[in-house]
Amino acid sequence: MPSFTTNRHVAHSAEDMFSLVADIERYPEFVPMCESLRVRRRSEGEDDTTHLLAEMSIGYKLIHETFTCKVDLDRPGLTIRTQYVDGPFKFLENRWIFRDAQQGGSNVEFYINYEFKSRAFALLAGAVFDTVFRKMAEAFETRADAIYRKA
Repeated sequence: MPSFTTNRHVAHSAEDMFSLVADIERYPEFVPMCESLRVRRRSEGEDDTTHLLAEMSIGYKLIHETFTCKVDLDRPGLTIRTQYVDGPFKFLENRWIFRDAQQGGSNVEFYINYEFKSRAFALLAGAVFDTVFRKMAEAFETRADAIYRKA
């Protein structure tokens, strides 16, 4: 299964970065390939965790797909976990972990592991997805610079 992991030091606090990534409805404004994102259900857990059911549409040239995921926003733990529900994947799991850094700013870990249902689609879209995942981390950092440096 293809997977991608990146660890980045950014100039913003772990709390700020968590808030930015947790604001999933804004992804179409800056996340590569994200055409739309709709939260279909939102609930609050007893442990200060927010649970979402979200539908995301992605597109690039001839590739257009929609998929649904469960998203757990664990603000006290500064962790976001996503589990696949429905769409073109056989499997999709992703997580974000945010930690304040001693030298200031924070360390952000992004991990994604996925497999497409269709072998043909995997051949067509696989290289595109790999490129997009690499650009995603940069997109979030650029967005954080635009939002938090102005504050």
